[in-house]
Amino acid sequence: MNDPCAPLDTRSAASDRFVALFSHAPVGIALLDADGGIVSANPALGTLLGIAPEALADTKFTSYVTSKPDAAALDALLGSYFGTDPAEPTRFETALEQTDDGDMRARLTLSSLPADQAGMSYPVVMVEDVTDLNLLHERLRHQNLHDPLTGLPNGTSFHGQLESAMVDTSRAVVALVLLDIDGFRVINDGLGSEAGDKILKGVATTLRQVFDGVDENVARLTGDGFGVLLKGDLTPQHVIKRVEHAFDRLAEPIYFGDTGVGISASAGIVLRAPGGASDRDMLRAAEVTLHRAKEAGRARWMLFETDLDTEDRRRYRLGAGVAGGLERGEFEVHYQPTVRLDGSRVVPVVNAMLYWNHPTEGRLDCDDFVPLADATGMTVRIGTWMLDQALKDYAEWRRHAGDRAPDLCVRPPRRLAIDDDLVKIVRSQLDKHDVPSTALRLCADGGTLVDARGEVHDSLSVLNEIGVKLVLAVSAAADLELIRRNDMPVDYVSLNGQIVDALLDAVESGSTQYEHLAHLVRSAQQLGVRIGAAGVRTEEQANALAGMGVVAARGRFFRGPLPAEDLAELINAN
Repeated sequence: MNDPCAPLDTRSAASDRFVALFSHAPVGIALLDADGGIVSANPALGTLLGIAPEALADTKFTSYVTSKPDAAALDALLGSYFGTDPAEPTRFETALEQTDDGDMRARLTLSSLPADQAGMSYPVVMVEDVTDLNLLHERLRHQNLHDPLTGLPNGTSFHGQLESAMVDTSRAVVALVLLDIDGFRVINDGLGSEAGDKILKGVATTLRQVFDGVDENVARLTGDGFGVLLKGDLTPQHVIKRVEHAFDRLAEPIYFGDTGVGISASAGIVLRAPGGASDRDMLRAAEVTLHRAKEAGRARWMLFETDLDTEDRRRYRLGAGVAGGLERGEFEVHYQPTVRLDGSRVVPVVNAMLYWNHPTEGRLDCDDFVPLADATGMTVRIGTWMLDQALKDYAEWRRHAGDRAPDLCVRPPRRLAIDDDLVKIVRSQLDKHDVPSTALRLCADGGTLVDARGEVHDSLSVLNEIGVKLVLAVSAAADLELIRRNDMPVDYVSLNGQIVDALLDAVESGSTQYEHLAHLVRSAQQLGVRIGAAGVRTEEQANALAGMGVVAARGRFFRGPLPAEDLAELINAN
């Protein structure tokens, strides 16, 4: 393949350089003829294929390609490198047969070299062994798409599978199940991270065994969250049955020494036809449904329902809009008077009640939005704002009425009541508005006082020591036991509206429930606390409560919640 027009010594030197390069190149090189036969192979190619270079001569290069489609495609390509107008270099990856070690993954570079005949060229193939590189790439790809602890596909892989499933109309139905382990943090913190890892591996194994169909995929999506994707002719009943089977399997104890730990899970289930919704719609629907299952008490599944989803969307929009509503001044505090039941109708205390004047939903009670504020981390801010506004209004009443101003009772949201900074927040607000601590009552329910760390008790005790009075909202006799058991400095108890309604039923029916409620009041009296009631709607309720020993009450029978200005007029009129 020398240039016949070049001087003899120049052609010889070039030939020598080519032979040296050809012989010592680290990559395999094969010079081919017009039919793709190997004219000459260098030692590196012989080493790669495990065949002596001279034995490769006169064999067809594509005979070493293990894939017939690849061999045919390579044959077609090689034809374009022979002739007077050779193609540009091309890369081609395929598997080549090795005599000793099986197949080798090879990257081929196809090019051409000038022939002895002027203007003609012949194909040349350079061969690189990329087997190890491909294995590394595959390993890295596997790591990128799989969870290292459980070996399950991870979120990235699962979301890709879901996206593909939602556009594949060859399947009638796609079902998405999101599962969370209930109380996993308790297990992980209580038994240690090694035990937590063992639990996660056990859950992964169980889910793989339960959902082992061809069109069923399981993945670990979050720390204790898993996803299951099913495709086919599915019905809700079929998917629910599979999920319940998984729940039963997960309940089988996993042992750590003598300790057997049973797992429960919550699940959200969504079924949709491909093409009718996006993968994002599916995920959002499943996440909302899972959240609803958790709110309903955990250890249960829930199936996506459009009506409930509409309501959930409304609620979550409310939760997301709390911060903006507070910024725009949409929140306000009204005050409901508590009236003595001795006939004097004196108002010893007014109860602060928080409302949100929502631009589209109208006036919302705190029960409509405070639980949602918990989810967005706004509860402490809302509770602090409420306390600030209530003390600001109270300071104005006191400025005009002096000691005739009733006490102010504020029931902070539970998240604020258990906050480590409760004492600091309350004291700073009292100082800010120059309100004596003895004028403030803080109300909490039994659920707030059940604090294993004791910090709520400590905070309320400190506040009581500086003069703040404590009120316990009572819904059952067990709430009174909290006072005795924890030696809580409670000054007042307030029977909630449900108890008051039950009292009315008892009076009307002559049921022994009346005596049970009377016993509840006597138990409170034995603790040395004063008893009030909320939610009084009728004169009959008020009279019955007074007869039992309840000293004061509030509710629609007396007066509804009033704006600060109207309450100021009521105070000044007394």
